Amino acid sequence: MHKKKHWYDYLWIYTPFYLFLGFFNILFAWLGMIEFMIPLVIAVWKGNKFFCNRYCGRGQFFNLLGNKLKLSRQKRPPKFLSSLWFRYAFLIFFMTMFSFMIITTIQVFSQTKNLKEVVTVLWTFKLPWSFAYQGTLLSDGFAQFAFGMYSIMLTSSVLGFITMLLYRPRTWCAYCPMGTMTQTICKLKNKGDIDGIESERSFTATKINR
Repeated sequence: MHKKKHWYDYLWIYTPFYLFLGFFNILFAWLGMIEFMIPLVIAVWKGNKFFCNRYCGRGQFFNLLGNKLKLSRQKRPPKFLSSLWFRYAFLIFFMTMFSFMIITTIQVFSQTKNLKEVVTVLWTFKLPWSFAYQGTLLSDGFAQFAFGMYSIMLTSSVLGFITMLLYRPRTWCAYCPMGTMTQTICKLKNKGDIDGIESERSFTATKINR
């Protein structure tokens, strides 16, 4: 008997569609803020990881590639990927890079720095991306933020894809910075709620075992 499909089961389309749009107009990269804001809003408002469990298109996409298309080796990932020290170290590194992106954006807005029409993958490899920017009536700062956001989204997609190939489909969920942030918010919000805390502790193990 097949499990009934819901509308949110098709949110995996968001990830490839987002990356596809970035090839034609980099300003579409602003849509990436959806994946930044909604998980935090839900965690603060509801005190749970509903977004990660149900609405995360990226997790669904990796699950589709790994399980449906059989691209995953289905190997248990190294324990350090889901360890607290690694997850928070990666979160700090991620937020540091995000802060640098914001600083660069502010400098372009203030015209103290010129727009860089490049996409940086894995925070190291710079790819020319001027073909996706035809100018805007607004400040180049909006474009600079878009280039930075697309770089972050592409980098996280590459990391998730690699760990999906090597290990289990949703291994990315074990160390996703947004997952770590929302889990922290949930623990603080559910402080004293034993069931809520235990549920959050089991989240990572459940996801990477799928």
